[in-house]
Amino acid sequence: MINKPRRGKSIVDFSFKVESAQADFLFTKKMPITKQKKQEIIKELADKLDRQKAAVFADFSGLKVKDLTDLKNKLRQKGAEFKVAKKTLMNLALKQKGIDADTKAMAGEIAMAMGYDDEVSAAKELQEFSKTNPNLKILGGLLENKLIDAAQVLSLAQLPSKLELLAQLTGSLAAPSRNFVGVLQGNLRGLVQALSQIQKSKA
Repeated sequence: MINKPRRGKSIVDFSFKVESAQADFLFTKKMPITKQKKQEIIKELADKLDRQKAAVFADFSGLKVKDLTDLKNKLRQKGAEFKVAKKTLMNLALKQKGIDADTKAMAGEIAMAMGYDDEVSAAKELQEFSKTNPNLKILGGLLENKLIDAAQVLSLAQLPSKLELLAQLTGSLAAPSRNFVGVLQGNLRGLVQALSQIQKSKA
């Protein structure tokens, strides 16, 4: 609503509502960031990359704020986090940790969903969320600090989470259980690549 200015005043009061997470991010991004603040963001990202067991890169362009908030809450409940940052800062943090991944080559506004409790929860939650929110696009991810493509992220999402695995193993003999867990944890990236190839061959 525009208020009619009083005589002698040229100030017009107005308000607006940001309708998407992308618009909100772009508005924030235009504000100047000091060198010190950039270093703080890079350090924060690097610390989170140290803790993550797997991460997913996603384009959230056009995602509404309420949907983004819902996604963040769901990820938090699964021991994961959805982190938005400028691509240049994200790349510097990745380089600092020796991870060969270039977010500038990825389309859209990029965020990282990082799973801290296990390797599959972040991928599962984003894959499930994207079914009803097509504006969220999975672009790739990190597993064992190596870049994986979107198809491999979707394969990772098909694996049981830590809680699901424990539930499946309840009542099993101890020795077979240890062997099964060892197989899954031994070379998870190799397993994901194999599953991805199988899915591609069926397509």
